[in-house]
Amino acid sequence: MSEETAKRQVNVTIHAESETASRAKIKAGKFEMIIDEPIPMGGTDLGPSPIQVLLMSLAGCLNVTGHEVAKQRGMKLNGLKIKIEGTMNPCTFMGCSYDERAGFQQINVTMDTDFENATDEEIVSWMKETEMRCPVTDNIKDSTKIEVTHK
Repeated sequence: MSEETAKRQVNVTIHAESETASRAKIKAGKFEMIIDEPIPMGGTDLGPSPIQVLLMSLAGCLNVTGHEVAKQRGMKLNGLKIKIEGTMNPCTFMGCSYDERAGFQQINVTMDTDFENATDEEIVSWMKETEMRCPVTDNIKDSTKIEVTHK
């Protein structure tokens, strides 16, 4: 990696501590949250599930990326509502089958935009660029090397 590339990189670190078999306290900088499973999955339902947090991260990232893309294009984005639906089979996670991947098989994102004086073509182009530039979308769509180690 070049020195210039290293200067442009941002490192993100979170810390998690297990509170129960289903619940973890997660810290990211000055922020804390509980990630848990719903009661039918053996959790205590004190926070969103890990897969819900993934989709929440996608919505948050699409929001900030969409506003930045609009600003750079000189488009006036007055409002943005995002609905995300994910479809998955929990059997791999539960250990009852390994025929499908453990994650989502399909994620559908609906973006309800309130642009001022934008044509349909401009909105479609904005949406494609937003999707392409969103780091969370990139991490979900493309393979990111993940290395799990033991300390």
